[in-house]
Amino acid sequence: MFLKEPSHILLLLVVLVILFGAKRLPDSARSIGKSLRIFKSEIKEISQDDKKSDEEGKSEK
Repeated sequence: MFLKEPSHILLLLVVLVILFGAKRLPDSARSIGKSLRIFKSEIKEISQDDKKSDEEGKSEK
């Protein structure tokens, strides 16, 4: 595995700061967090819709 040691994680963070700059990293992390939150809510909504359709299908029979 790539990130076994703490020095690997530190090296990765240094590379990220160099590539994106210290100012853009918090904005990027914030946008990733928002995207994940939206994704999780959509997955939850889909699973609830599936449960509702299964219950409706059973009640019709």
